[in-house]
Amino acid sequence: MNAPITKAEERRVAVVIVAAGRGERAGSAEGPKQYRTIDGRPVISRSIEVFLRHKAIGPVVVVIHPDDHELFAEAAGLLAKRVITVEGGATRQDSVRLGLQALREASPAKVLIHDAARPFVDSALVDRTIEAIGERQAALPALAVSDTLKRGGGDGTVSETVSRNGLYAAQTPQGFPFWPIHAAHMKAHHAGKTDFTDDAAIAEWTGIPVKLVEGSPVNIKLTWARDIEMADQRLSGTRFPDVRTGNGYDVHCFEEGDHVWLCGVKIPHGKKLSGHSDADVGLHALTDALLATRGAGDIGTHFPPSDPQWKGARSRIFVEHAASLVRAAGGRIANADITLICEAPRVGPHRAAMTAAISEMLGVDPGRISVKATTNEKLGFIGREEGIAAIATATVIYPGEVSA
Repeated sequence: MNAPITKAEERRVAVVIVAAGRGERAGSAEGPKQYRTIDGRPVISRSIEVFLRHKAIGPVVVVIHPDDHELFAEAAGLLAKRVITVEGGATRQDSVRLGLQALREASPAKVLIHDAARPFVDSALVDRTIEAIGERQAALPALAVSDTLKRGGGDGTVSETVSRNGLYAAQTPQGFPFWPIHAAHMKAHHAGKTDFTDDAAIAEWTGIPVKLVEGSPVNIKLTWARDIEMADQRLSGTRFPDVRTGNGYDVHCFEEGDHVWLCGVKIPHGKKLSGHSDADVGLHALTDALLATRGAGDIGTHFPPSDPQWKGARSRIFVEHAASLVRAAGGRIANADITLICEAPRVGPHRAAMTAAISEMLGVDPGRISVKATTNEKLGFIGREEGIAAIATATVIYPGEVSA
């Protein structure tokens, strides 16, 4: 009987995304299919993001063609910094093996192997696949074949009708216990076996049982140029935009100290801000603004100040958590705007560093981040330099409803 991976190991799930092919059946004039755009975004970017935002996923390896480093960097954007990039081999099988080798030091409990040309995989399918992987058991998402199958004869006519009973169409991501599938690939490589059409077939060849899990009818592989056109049409112009704006406000008073944290940047100052965490007033306001677009409460709901684990914590943890909730709902952060209200310290010299820090936390282009400051004209507690306040606004685009 296959022992399940324990809950403690559940988060040690790695991913290998195979993106080294040339995609010639989709037409080579516009470049490999994984770098084509659908609804304005590269296919590979969509495929990577699904895994990066999943709570159970650890390291993600993307295997690319040796000639595609610039293409990948441009297509993946900021996501490229969050993955391990490996050059692939002459075949898909070679590329997967090289991707698995890149994970040996990490030694994950489980690994998912996914084709970059399947950009419509969803978190529910990822969950089902992960849950079905055992210590000596692989998991294969698949759909029962519904079309009538025919076998063609040599003269171009039908020679027989093939029973579809028990037949399934395989999908990715396919899931495996890491070291057994690594060993299986190495065994196939040393044996000169290069005719496997997917990784589940290699597992079967070495005696690893493969459990079928329910696939997804929308998890199609983009193979032909028409597939890409249809995917673009599916995403473009078929949904009403769901644009949400959230606001956040926070204030902290000063106490004895020699620095303040503002928007992720440590700034020398004659006082510090008082708070349970690092009291970064700008990031606290931004966290509330992001949570507001989900209707997900406020920062205190997720990180109560009564919880000792958050004492002295960096506030970027809060922002990254809020951003992950946004992405989990399919949201795309379009803009984040923060206004710091203080007499001192001066914000201008640190604005570029603040923008860069927030850009990294949110995984969006710096051009979508605005950080600015104003004084309170010497009025009130801010004017008396007793504290700092911040106002933040976040704009997020969520998947809309399909139009009639």
